[in-house]
Amino acid sequence: QLQLVESGGGLVQPGGSLRLSCTASGATLDYYAIGWFRQAPGKEREGLSCISYGDTNITYYKESMKGRFTISRDIAKNTVYLRMNNLKPEDTAVYYCAVPDRTYYFCSARIPDYEYDIWGQGTQVTVSS
Repeated sequence: QLQLVESGGGLVQPGGSLRLSCTASGATLDYYAIGWFRQAPGKEREGLSCISYGDTNITYYKESMKGRFTISRDIAKNTVYLRMNNLKPEDTAVYYCAVPDRTYYFCSARIPDYEYDIWGQGTQVTVSS
């Protein structure tokens, strides 16, 4: 059974960068679309970015994240990354990766969380001076 583990979160100063990892076990992540989400205290979960299966190279970003966040895959490591640059205090949240419970899926531009069935446990990102 596919399981996801996020890592790479931590404390970073405003303007800094982090690269989050989402590593899969139990299945080949290349067959799946992957989404990145976050949830800040008292706020709803929001979709940040997604990448469709395999080598489709189809990616989407939340409009406000374009230019700062980059999603990518490493097939050999069965891992998807989210590179985050120029981080701001409002980026503080728990970050999650997730996949739909179906293979060969094209992710949606709106990155709705209801399309995703399998979730990791999350990794905390705190942006503060």
